[in-house]
Amino acid sequence: MKNTVKFQTPIIIVNFKTYLEATGRKAVELAEKAEKVTRETNVCIAVAPQFVDIARVAHAVEIPVFAQHIDPIKPGSCTGHVLAEAVKEAGAVGTLINHSERQLKLAHIDATVKLARETDLVSCVCVNNPSVSAAAATLKPDIVSIEPPELIGTGVAVSKAQPEVVTDTVKLVRGINPSVTILCGAGISRGEDVRVALKLKTQGVLVASGIVKAKDPYSILREFADSTKQ
Repeated sequence: MKNTVKFQTPIIIVNFKTYLEATGRKAVELAEKAEKVTRETNVCIAVAPQFVDIARVAHAVEIPVFAQHIDPIKPGSCTGHVLAEAVKEAGAVGTLINHSERQLKLAHIDATVKLARETDLVSCVCVNNPSVSAAAATLKPDIVSIEPPELIGTGVAVSKAQPEVVTDTVKLVRGINPSVTILCGAGISRGEDVRVALKLKTQGVLVASGIVKAKDPYSILREFADSTKQ
């Protein structure tokens, strides 16, 4: 991980996606709740707001802020693309790459990981199965997150529904890149899901609707954080 970012594992990354519950002012409010839990529990929680909210969120909190995506481009004539330098200037310290809702070709994943490294952004590559996880590990990202897309947003946690996917990923990735941080996501909605994920030898979770759309996001965040210590 980058020395300029205060990271520790286990880590919880909350992807705000484009939910209205985490847009604009509400993005800041949710990030502040995540920061409150981090201060109370000393568990690292990072947030990934929409691009237009990165600056205001990063200004409001001290916890790590991720972009949801960057494009593998250099500064110049790339209208409509997302520049790594721009999200970094806005206050992001890392970025998601290849989320199932923003998939990239392998060559583009490779280029984006390298670009993140060059601009000192933490790279979190999302993958959908163990074999793709292994391929991603060869690119030497900071984080690999296994997320079967069929479970995303279902409330059925991958750590319980498909534990073999998680364990196979950990085994394959560790054989290729022992230093990479491994997360799992998809359907994570309860503290027990986090506890099981860590028992399967991951180092944290990537979560979205389980937190963002919860009636009481603070309570769920606190439940998640407390579960990392059980």
